[in-house]
Parts: sequence; C-alpha cells; structure tokens
Amino acid sequence: MTTPRATTMHKELRVAETKDLQSRIQEALQDQELRSNFRGAMDFLTAKRASVLPDAAEFDAWRSEGEAIRHRCLQKLPELLEQFEAAATTNGVRVHWAETADQANEIILGIMQSHNAKRMVKGKSMASEETGLNHFLEAHGIEALETDMGEYIVQLDQSQPSHIIMPAIHKNKQQIAKLFEQKVGVDYTEDVDKLIGIGRQILREKFAEADVGLSGVNFAVAETGTLCLVENEGNGRMSTTIPPVHIALCGIEKVVETLQDIPPLLRLLTRSATGQEITTYFNMINGPRQTNEPDGPREVHVVLLDNGRSRIYADQQLQQTLRCIRCGACMNHCPVYSRIGGHAYGSTYPGPIGQVVSPQLWGIEKSGALTQACSLNGACRDACPVNIPLPDLIRRLRHEGNDLTATSQTPGKGSQRKTLEAISWRLWAWLSTSPKLYRLFLRAAGRFRLLAPRKLGAWTEYRTAPRPAAESLHELAKKHLEKNYE
Repeated sequence: MTTPRATTMHKELRVAETKDLQSRIQEALQDQELRSNFRGAMDFLTAKRASVLPDAAEFDAWRSEGEAIRHRCLQKLPELLEQFEAAATTNGVRVHWAETADQANEIILGIMQSHNAKRMVKGKSMASEETGLNHFLEAHGIEALETDMGEYIVQLDQSQPSHIIMPAIHKNKQQIAKLFEQKVGVDYTEDVDKLIGIGRQILREKFAEADVGLSGVNFAVAETGTLCLVENEGNGRMSTTIPPVHIALCGIEKVVETLQDIPPLLRLLTRSATGQEITTYFNMINGPRQTNEPDGPREVHVVLLDNGRSRIYADQQLQQTLRCIRCGACMNHCPVYSRIGGHAYGSTYPGPIGQVVSPQLWGIEKSGALTQACSLNGACRDACPVNIPLPDLIRRLRHEGNDLTATSQTPGKGSQRKTLEAISWRLWAWLSTSPKLYRLFLRAAGRFRLLAPRKLGAWTEYRTAPRPAAESLHELAKKHLEKNYE
C-alpha cells in the first residue's frame, strides 16, 4: 500500500472565490447522493446528542454555566494570555505570537527549517485550515499529512473538510471504499473496520517518520500553561508525542482561566459534538519531555493566533462569537446546512458559526453573502452549548453588509449594498411616511395591476409573482363601513 505525497492533495481553502454562493448551493441541491449523506448524518448526530441530553432543564443549567465561564474568560482575555505565556514558558514551552495567518505559517515554517524538517504529521486543527498551512508548506517542499481519519480521507480526495468536527461526513462508505481503491491501491471493500485499519496502518508508519507533529488546541489553561486536546482516535496523542517536535496552533480565544473551568466545558463539548459523555482521549500537555520521562517531544511550541480575533474582541456584541467551543452543534441542527452541506459555503468555517466567523475574519466583501444562507429559524441558537445568539449576530452582519455608515470595525462593511435595492427601500420609506402618496400609490397599483411584471428575479423561479389587489384593504374597509351605516 502506498500513499501519495500528502500536501499535493490538500488544497487551500480560506474563502472559495471560484464560484458564487448561489452557484455552489444549486450544485449541492442537485447532488442527490450528497443530500442523502447529509440527511442521514445529521439525523444520526442530532439523535445521539438528544440521547445524552435528555433533561432540558439540566442542559439549560449546564449551558448557562458554560456561557458564564466563556464570558468571564473573555473579559480577562488579555491578562489570561500573558498569564498563559508565563506559565507555559516556565514549563519549557516556547510561545510564539502570530497577528495574521501568514505570520503563523511563517513561524511554523521557521521552526521546521531550524530542524531541517521535511515531514509533518497533523492532528486535527481547524486553525491550520484557517491559515491555509498545508498549501503553504507544500510550496516550501514540506509534506504535511493529516492523521485524523476524516481529514485523511478529505486529503486523499483532494478536497476540504465539510464539517468542523467530522470532516468527511459528506461521504458514504461506498465513496470512501472507492477512494481508497483508487488512491491507496487496496482491494475494494466496504467493511468500515477494514478501511479504518488500512488508514491506521499507513498513518502509523508516517508517525514514526515525521520530523514534526502539529495539533490544534481545544482549551489552553492560563493557570498552569496546559494544552488540552479532545479526540477519539489517538492520532492527536501520536502526533504530539512521537515526533521530536510538537507545534500547537491555538486561537487566542481558546484560553481559559483555571483547570476548574475545563470539566464543565468538556461536558458540553463532547455531548454537543458527537453525542458522547466523554471522548476516548483527553490529552493534557504541560511541556516537553523531561529527563526522567521515557517518551514525548524534545520541544513544544505554541503559536497563539490572532488573525482578526482582537478586532472581534473589541466589539461588545460580536465578541460573543469568540465564546464558540467548536462543537459543530449549530451545523447539525441547521436546516440549511443539512440540505446543502459544508462545501457550498465556500469557507473554512461552514454553517451558522461560519456565517458569523467568516465575514469577520476575511471581510464582508468576500464572505458577507454567507449571511443570506440563513432562514433565521433560531435552531442554531437553541443548540449552542454556550448560548451564542447566532441569529442576532447574523442579522447584525447582514445589516453591516448594507450599511455604508456602520461604525463597526468589520472589514468590508457596506460591500453587499445593491444600488437598485437601496433605491427601492428609500422609495418605500418615502411612500410609507406620506399618507397621501401612499394612498395614491395603492390606488394606482390596483388600477394598473395587470401590468405588474410576472418575473421578479430569483423570487419567481419557484413562486408566482404577487399581483396587487384590485382594491386595497383601506378601500374595502371603507366600502364595508359605508354599506353597514347607510
């Protein structure tokens, strides 16, 4: 069995710009196999979550506690970051600060070059997806192999994750079996255990050959300088202990104050993400291998990634975005995501949280259209384990996309504004504030109703164009009163 060079198969996806949102949505809706895969997966995940959260009152109490912890830690974030740096440094961890995605990639490249490293194994890391790390390392001749089974499948497929927790959830076992046959060179089998065994056999060899291991971070504890990683497959533990160098890429919002903050958040994360009371592995990394320890990396580096988070933090309302613990529950319960899948969003972060995060990270001019892929039904808000008011934030970003005078620091404000639409709303406001003109307009619309257009853009692709009534409600009411009081 062989595996091709990994980095050539993992395409960069920060914000897809090759197709517009509507084209991607239409493509997804016409893919019946994709829709079937997602429908089955979402039903399974929501049912599992419900089975471990049977008591609504208990869940509300837990999520209130989780919200309070995240809120408290965010209010202290600047000082907690400094405290974490001091504690981690004392533990022997080398802490690096990256203001942008490009700086984070350069720091990681610099660490690898200082060790003449050419091979990296990666535990699951959405932050590295955000920075486009695989694509960047490939350009510098470095192999970066994904070791999470879902990420590995996606990498073999030369595509990108469609879910932040389960990257290959858009594929069924038949598609994965065919992919392994074509890319890995094994006999076709739909036996899931065999497929997982094949993947693990390949990856185990890669762990031993790797010069550097990279991981994400679920929580970073300021009190002790501890890195916490939540996983089910053991690949995170292998990536962080077998290679001689471990690099952790951590968004600055992941820092919590004390170890006591971890259990309530972990309880919410595992139940909301995969419907488990606890995951198979919970890794707590305090530093590099000590002289009396038999294994572990000789060096541990932490790259603290800002990449727009400080700007989000400065806005009191949008700051709530940073409470996210990346459980994916909002996606699993979203009626739009469950029908179009993650790739249709064209962004590293899909679903409701992606509609809030992406415009703030990459600008409304690039990602603002994502806020329109929402019916504002509120399912994401009800599912969120830390009470992020996602519909409110989506509405806020929609408004900023059309408001040239918005005071927010979100880049690209006003870029979604359409001149004809703006003129139409101004005309409507003008008519609505003048009773005489409004009545005149209604009378004219009723009289010339047969001239109303039958096509109103995309609205009438699946709907009949509305036609003004022959008589307005005011006119009908007036006639009714006159008739009754004659």
